[in-house]
Amino acid sequence: MSRPVYLDYAATTPVDPRVAAAMAQCLTAEGDFGNPASASHEYGEAAAARVAKARAQVAAAVGAEPQDVVWTSGATEANNLAIFGVAEYYREQGRHIVTARTEHKAVLDPCRELERRGWRVTYLVPDAGGILRPEQIAAALQPDTVLVSIMHVNNEIGVIQDIAALGAICAAHGAWLHVDAAQSVGKCAVAFAEFGVDLMSLSAHKVYGPKGVGALLLSGRGRAEKVHLRALQFGGGQERGMRAGTVATHQVVGMGLAFEMAAPAAPEESQRIAGLREQLWQGLAGLGGVFRNGDPRHSVPHVLNVSFADVEGESLLAAIRGQLAVSTGSACTSALQEPSYVLRALGRDDQLSESSLRFGLGRFSSETDIETAVAVVGGAVTRLRRVGGR
Repeated sequence: MSRPVYLDYAATTPVDPRVAAAMAQCLTAEGDFGNPASASHEYGEAAAARVAKARAQVAAAVGAEPQDVVWTSGATEANNLAIFGVAEYYREQGRHIVTARTEHKAVLDPCRELERRGWRVTYLVPDAGGILRPEQIAAALQPDTVLVSIMHVNNEIGVIQDIAALGAICAAHGAWLHVDAAQSVGKCAVAFAEFGVDLMSLSAHKVYGPKGVGALLLSGRGRAEKVHLRALQFGGGQERGMRAGTVATHQVVGMGLAFEMAAPAAPEESQRIAGLREQLWQGLAGLGGVFRNGDPRHSVPHVLNVSFADVEGESLLAAIRGQLAVSTGSACTSALQEPSYVLRALGRDDQLSESSLRFGLGRFSSETDIETAVAVVGGAVTRLRRVGGR
């Protein structure tokens, strides 16, 4: 039996064979398996050299410096370290945070936890296309705002925010700016220093690297004082005391190579993906009653999110299961069986939010995959509408 066509690259990507080969060199007795923190023998020194190279690779891919990189288990941990770390360190200076209702759960849930602990959080609502205006950020800032957390590329609709504009506003006000950039690398330009960002979360498994590894970038943006964090875990002092625990050499080596291969994003590859997305959209739009979510003028070409009128969402997923692998939204919330909170924030009603599909296109997507997706989804939507008497 053939496997379903995979169009869920926004959720996770397969590990590139070259990345897997590099990781394998750090796992066995013949390779660099040592503890990178062990400076007393050559095994540790070899592993430490691998980690240092990976740190430089990640930094170069996003316009940062190697010393900016703090390894984590992924973007979720990086988001938590950034939000809780800044909030706790600067709690005497202010307890107000600004974010958006369309952020990933890895940002929203920490913010809600801080609200339970006494912080105040302002949740901004983007326009119908998913765009936040810089003046919204400026209006939301208060004298005691210590942190603004805004996603660069939205994981459900692919919309790109103008991070450089937000960075200038935050710098002028004196608030730290955190950006979740898990969906950005390899899809659009990422320039950590030029954006004026203080903290940025990254993930390896969105760019053909391994699951279970990510990074938090920290920079002081040229201020007299760099951003500081209160650590969330202790014991060993690794990563400058901000993230204790033995660094997983094979994981960070995989992330480093994956980032080096992904950035800068090749223009011809972006054009190829954009062409596939347009082919997919045109094929689905022909069904009628199909709505595109997110402003296509300000989005990466790798994500297409559409809603289908007069179709029940759970039935649609069941109808395409086994033939097509896609998501209804974020992989972290797809098991909840409830309408997408991101689409509801954009003004979609519950029916359209629930009957949405997110298509994630990637390195291995082909025209044949798109043709299959159009045929499978089109057939399912037509059948379900007919059964429903529409």
